[in-house]
Amino acid sequence: MMKYTTIQVRFDGTICFLKLYRPESGNTINDVLIDECTDVLKSCEKEMTIVVLEGLPEVFCFGADFKQIQEAQRPENLYDLFRLLSHGSFISVAHVKGKVNAGGVGFVAACDIVLADEKATFGLSELLFGLFPACVLPFLIRKIGYQHAHYMTLMNKAISVQQAAKYGLVDMYEADSENLLKKHLLHLRRLSKKTISEYKNYTRSLMGHHLDESRTLAIKANRAMFEDKDNLHKISDFIINGNLPWQGGVSQ
Repeated sequence: MMKYTTIQVRFDGTICFLKLYRPESGNTINDVLIDECTDVLKSCEKEMTIVVLEGLPEVFCFGADFKQIQEAQRPENLYDLFRLLSHGSFISVAHVKGKVNAGGVGFVAACDIVLADEKATFGLSELLFGLFPACVLPFLIRKIGYQHAHYMTLMNKAISVQQAAKYGLVDMYEADSENLLKKHLLHLRRLSKKTISEYKNYTRSLMGHHLDESRTLAIKANRAMFEDKDNLHKISDFIINGNLPWQGGVSQ
C-alpha cells in the first residue's frame, strides 16, 4: 500500500476505512485525492467486503478545490471514481458528519448505504458560479429521483439531514453516528465476498446502464463549464477576493 497525502486508510479484517483528509482545504477534491481514492478502491476489489467512506467531523467533503481549477481538469477520473464506489465488488458505506457540498454529494450518492449524524447537511452550490454538477447528477438522480436532484441543484442551498433522508439520499441518521455505523457493520460483515459481488453485478445489470451511458455526456459538460472564461473569472474572484458572483461585479 502506497503512502497517501490526501486520505487516511485503515483495515479491520475485510473492512476498509477510507477517510478523506485534506483539513487545510476543507476536504475539497483535487486530482491527487481522486487518484489516491481510486487506488485504494481498486485494491479493495480483490478481498474487501465493505468500504466505509468518511470525512472530517465538521466537513465530509466540500466539492472541487477551486484553487486548482486553473490546472488541467480530469472529470473522467472523478466520474470513474464515483462509478467504482457504485459498482465495485464491495459494499460502499458513506459515514457522513458535517457539511457535504457539490462533488461531495457525488461521493455520498454513489455509495450503497449512507449513514449520517444529526448535523449533516447536503448542498449543491455550482449554479452560483455558472457551473452545474455534471458528474454528480447521474448518481444523484439514480439515488433520489430527477425532481429532488433538480430542486437541490436549482436552489443551491444546503438541506438538512432530515430532508436528505426524506429524499432518500440518507438511509439512516442519529446523534451518535459512530454507534449507528457499528450496528450496520455487525450485519454487513456477515456477508461473503462472493455474495456481494454477485448481488452487485445483478443490480448493475438492472439499473447500472444509466451510469455507463451518462459518462460521456457528463465529462463533455464538465469540460465545457471549466473552459468558460466567465465561469473561471467568477471562481478566481471568489478565491482571491472572497466575492460571491453577485458581489464582485462579474457580468452575468
